[in-house]
Amino acid sequence: MGALDGKIAWVTGAGSGIGRATAIVLAKAGARVALTGRRRDPLAETARMIGEGALVVPADLTDPAQVNAARDAVLAAFGRLDIVVSNAGLNAPERRWAVLTQETASALIDANLKAPFYVAQACLPALRASGAGLIVHVASWAGRFIGHVSGPTYVAAKHGLVAMSHTLNMEECGNGIRSCVVEPGEVNTPIMDLRPVKLPPEVRARMLQPEDVANAILYVACQPPHVCINEILISPTANRGYLAEMARAAQG
Repeated sequence: MGALDGKIAWVTGAGSGIGRATAIVLAKAGARVALTGRRRDPLAETARMIGEGALVVPADLTDPAQVNAARDAVLAAFGRLDIVVSNAGLNAPERRWAVLTQETASALIDANLKAPFYVAQACLPALRASGAGLIVHVASWAGRFIGHVSGPTYVAAKHGLVAMSHTLNMEECGNGIRSCVVEPGEVNTPIMDLRPVKLPPEVRARMLQPEDVANAILYVACQPPHVCINEILISPTANRGYLAEMARAAQG
């Protein structure tokens, strides 16, 4: 018997990285899983890795109408919704004010703040009906600490996502809904390919791996309904930001 037997989970950004790893571990724990992202083929690959029962629901989550249609497809297939993992996100190489364009800024805010807002808003009625609904938002270390690596738009959007998660707990705890925001440091996912400076494999091997974050999300999902884990901050042991600070301090 799995810890999540009978539960229905909807994972966004499920075609790769943290989303794919999370969908797999939730399914292994017994949940029936719906998978959403922009592209059908990566979602279908995740579904094949899970096995029978995974639902593929492609959607552009920056479009509220597509969010609502995807939610309706999940409810039509499974009849209920218990867990939402709002993981879809985006970054871009333009990470300095001097080179940032309005188009890039708009795209990052749409993907990293507006899309998870639409997902949460769309899912609230079904999560209230479940009696013990859970939303897990995948934010970032950049959502808790302001720094230059991720760029100003990404930092601002992820800070907004952290705040949004806490407001859900403030307003919805009386309805049995729990919201958790996970703030991982560097994770070895395809988004790393968008870094202006490419990192070698040995550096990426010391980062968090998608399965590490997925296991943290699984832990949150397996808590009893009276337990709300509001926030998780997680980083690699070899935290490159800390190591750089120590190196500068050693130089006087």
